[in-house]
Amino acid sequence: MYVKKNFGLLSLLQFTGVHLLWISIWAIAVSLIYHYTPLRQWMVIPWLPLSVIGTAVAFYVGFKNNSAYDRLWEARKIWGAIINGSRTWGSTTKAFLSNQFRSENYSEAELDAHRKKLIYRHIGWLYALRSQLLIPAPWEHINQGRHMSRMIKKRVKNFGVGLLGDEVSEFELKQFLPHEEYDRLIHYKNTATQIIDQQSQDLKQLRKDDIIDDFRHMEMQKLLGDFYTFQGQCERIKKFPLPRQYGSMSLVFVGIFIFLLPLGMVSEFAKLGDFGVWLSIPFTVLVGWIYVMMELIGDYSENPFEGLGNDIPMLSLCRTIEIDLREMLGETELPEAIQPINGVLM
Repeated sequence: MYVKKNFGLLSLLQFTGVHLLWISIWAIAVSLIYHYTPLRQWMVIPWLPLSVIGTAVAFYVGFKNNSAYDRLWEARKIWGAIINGSRTWGSTTKAFLSNQFRSENYSEAELDAHRKKLIYRHIGWLYALRSQLLIPAPWEHINQGRHMSRMIKKRVKNFGVGLLGDEVSEFELKQFLPHEEYDRLIHYKNTATQIIDQQSQDLKQLRKDDIIDDFRHMEMQKLLGDFYTFQGQCERIKKFPLPRQYGSMSLVFVGIFIFLLPLGMVSEFAKLGDFGVWLSIPFTVLVGWIYVMMELIGDYSENPFEGLGNDIPMLSLCRTIEIDLREMLGETELPEAIQPINGVLM
């Protein structure tokens, strides 16, 4: 998540510099051909049909951007619910595990061990879920062509998960799961799912040992059901892309519009005189850049778990929850909150 108020000029150039280059080359080429060759009569496009195309493309790209923003905002709301549910799990675990229903009391240290195990395993679930959501899907940028893949790997390193290294999640998972449990759960195809199932099995044993009663068992099991719901909602966004007829065709339409744009611009500006032919270049580049930016904004917003700078800051949210839950356990040696690097909070 980009946390600065505004994007700097350098950031914009890094994001769209390549597109500025090819738009400029095309605008200059059209102006040169129009001015120095007899082809000008074949290079005139009336402004009215061009403006109709531009309006249609703007509506289409606007729809895509709205849909992409909905996916991004829904992902953030889901993680907000995970935060609230996690805090509830911590306080409920502390309050519900007791000797109230036992004939022979456990020591407070033994009860604390049970509480810590349930809370720590939940923290492990958070980091496991984050790691699974960061696995690249076939339609994400890093799995595209060679040039795109190289560019995205560089962005991931400088403005994405590479800022901290994804080994963070692996380290945290080992820290919060017992060794034998980690070795078993990590080999499942969906480790996060199995971690919650293990929580459920522990609740079953706690009920058998009368550390919780039926009501408390059901309430805590309901919280686990909520976590399954949140995980499923995240997986729905991750595993079902913005329909490709919307996600990819807008790029084609923007490309067609920018191809035609200088052909309409140069003829209109030529009415001002010879200098108008050259004046059309910066205006063509400006309009083309705006359309490209609209396309890129939607394109880089539609996959909120891609591990790039505009994504949901899952690592920061996991660390926030970790700190809260470990404080509930009375721990004082806590990790530091995740801080932004290069203006990006991951």
